[in-house]
Amino acid sequence: MTDLGPVAWPPAPIKTERLVLRAPEARDRAAFIELLASPEVHTYLGGPRPREELDRDTPEVPERWPGSFVVDLDGSMIGQILLRRAPGHRRPAGAGKVDLGYLFLPRAWGFGYAAEAYAAALDWFAGVRPGEPVVLATQTANVGSMRLAAKLGFLEVERFDAWGAEQWLGMWSPVTPSD
Repeated sequence: MTDLGPVAWPPAPIKTERLVLRAPEARDRAAFIELLASPEVHTYLGGPRPREELDRDTPEVPERWPGSFVVDLDGSMIGQILLRRAPGHRRPAGAGKVDLGYLFLPRAWGFGYAAEAYAAALDWFAGVRPGEPVVLATQTANVGSMRLAAKLGFLEVERFDAWGAEQWLGMWSPVTPSD
């Protein structure tokens, strides 16, 4: 479940230099299943889900809730950006804050799409929830996510053990012009 507060959803598509962040549509269903069934995507997320289960359980329009953006490249879904406020965050430092997550298909890795999409999503969030911080958690072994978090300005809040691995929790706060 997600709660971003009083945010109009879905917003107008967010366009970057190469990407469009938009609400999920029925045409994205196969890409969502591919994301959730991918062993590469879920290396640090507890493993993939069985494709048969996903085929059966995924609705016609998947993940259609406030804070779930499809990352679209040239008319096709290549990933997902998630902004969600879970009722009970796994760490006290993250409690009550919006958590940022992402999944990208392996064929989209290494081109800077995640950084471009993340930055656009954070800019959008800063516009609709001015001054509100965002948290991000990842395994420290996920070097790519750690680099991306640093690049986007997330600062380490704490490290902790969960799910048999060391985790990292970072926080991002929007820059607001001073008077």
